[in-house]
Amino acid sequence: MTLSANNNHAQDNRYYRQADHITSAMSSTSPSPFKDLSFPSNVYAQALLLQEGEAAYLHYGLFQDDETSLKAAQQSSTDLLLAKLPPPPCRILEVGIGLGTTFSLLRQRGYDVHGITPDSQQIAYIQKSLGAAATVSCGSLEAFTAEPGSFDVILFQESAQHIEPLVIFNQALDLLPPSGQLFIIDEFTLRHDATWPGGLHQIDNVITLAGRLGFELLERRDLSAMAAPTLDYLLQITRTHRQSLIRDLTLNDEQLDQLDTSNRIYREKYTSGHYGYALLHFRKKTPPQWRVRLLEKNQMWDMLDLFKNTFHHDMTPALWRWKYDSNASREIGVWRDNKLIAHYGGIGRRILFFGQPKTAVQIGDVMVDANERGTLTRKGPFFLMAATFLERYIGYNKPYLVGFGFPNERAMKVAERLGLYAEIGQMVEFSWIPLSKRPRIKTRLQPLDRADDDQMAAAVEECWQKMAGDLRSALVGVRDWFYLQHRYLNHPTQHYQLMLVKNRFGGRARGILVLRTDTHDCEIIDIVAPLSEIPLLVLHARRLTSINGCHRLFCRITENFAPYFAVAGSKKQISDFRIPASIWDAAPSADSLRNHWWLMSGDTDFR
Repeated sequence: MTLSANNNHAQDNRYYRQADHITSAMSSTSPSPFKDLSFPSNVYAQALLLQEGEAAYLHYGLFQDDETSLKAAQQSSTDLLLAKLPPPPCRILEVGIGLGTTFSLLRQRGYDVHGITPDSQQIAYIQKSLGAAATVSCGSLEAFTAEPGSFDVILFQESAQHIEPLVIFNQALDLLPPSGQLFIIDEFTLRHDATWPGGLHQIDNVITLAGRLGFELLERRDLSAMAAPTLDYLLQITRTHRQSLIRDLTLNDEQLDQLDTSNRIYREKYTSGHYGYALLHFRKKTPPQWRVRLLEKNQMWDMLDLFKNTFHHDMTPALWRWKYDSNASREIGVWRDNKLIAHYGGIGRRILFFGQPKTAVQIGDVMVDANERGTLTRKGPFFLMAATFLERYIGYNKPYLVGFGFPNERAMKVAERLGLYAEIGQMVEFSWIPLSKRPRIKTRLQPLDRADDDQMAAAVEECWQKMAGDLRSALVGVRDWFYLQHRYLNHPTQHYQLMLVKNRFGGRARGILVLRTDTHDCEIIDIVAPLSEIPLLVLHARRLTSINGCHRLFCRITENFAPYFAVAGSKKQISDFRIPASIWDAAPSADSLRNHWWLMSGDTDFR
């Protein structure tokens, strides 16, 4: 069943609620026992109560040919799961306990069961209905701790879809003994493409990840055809009892309209084969040599130590926070025992994808400990973390539609040989000699160094909108005032020179220059301007090169936009940096992206 009306599963509402067995013996004027549940769980529970006289579960049912009762279909689903469990005595961790129906059945059958849920309301309800001695705890799977090998079975009944798979299998590695079992019965994405947005885990990727983390698949059972009628049933009963639901739960028409729309969309996805329902049964094998995990914020120092040992210079904590201390960024690490030996980072970026707003990720800080680099195969640490990152985060219906980066030719060839990336472009470098410091008659420069200047913000927005219009047939990172502040004005270690080029008379903005200087060279890091203004901006950059006391001006740009920079006096050379695209999982094809990126040095995280 859908957990939210807009199909976005919020992190603080991540587990399904399974309503304990409640009948409709109350009078019609009694308050609903489900009124305090989160929407839409309260709707489903109350609708079942009104339609069938009781609410025992809120998970999908498995309908048999002649079955019309959701209650019976839901019991069929739970019975299927319970029939596959090893006999008691057996220690079970139920993740996503809901309101305790399955938990109670397990206890009745003699299992030693512990349940967890992050919802304190559910904990209070279970302790009230089952007694304070019920072994349940309030918290997420991520935060749950127990002695290694504490459980023989871990059970996910429609809760796994809201938990990061890396967390699921890493926690299972620690909590299960050898040959311990893991059961997941849930909805999955069966097929990713551009036509259907969604957020369920892709079933093949989940199975592949399980194998990487030391689990063998014992059974994969497709239950989609049996589960899909649940959505038809829910649409029917929420329509039948609409006015009672609004009254009993203090809802409004709009909330129920959104919920019905969500269920209809899910039903269409089942019909089209994009979504499905399945039972997965895994068994823990020998723990893997390397462990792939999410890098948590409290592991920053491990990453910084690996960075120093790999690149032989320091990354400051402030720079790490600037890159990764954001919900838009991701990091995956590889551990041998308790030592971080590899890292793969991703920095989120808003882009225009052929004129449409999307999200991309810049891959950065890819590194492997020198003692572990000999294994550049599909069994080595680089492949493990790169493939896992691409599967989890890049492609259709994932946090980032596309990825990009700046690997050198050698690194690019390794990734191509492993089947991870395809080359879709490369960088070129232009250089110029400085020009006289003499001012120009028609245009002038104005520094951009104040974050609270509304006039400057308006000028940047004007330049960016014109540039975006010129790049409707390209991929380009958003370069608005918010981005310029974060990327350049608020950088923790680098100093940049931001200049607005404007008309001397009338003050019309012509473009933004971002420069970075060292002892000898001045680099055009970024440009925000309509493409026709690039020669003018280069001219002013050459003047600023003289003003800054430098001997050479240069800039790097993706080769497909090189003609705009081939202005008078320029020298061009090919750069070693290549532009990759993921070909590992379902994503826009390399051919559709080839020679379409606008990227400059400012799009990197290291200039």
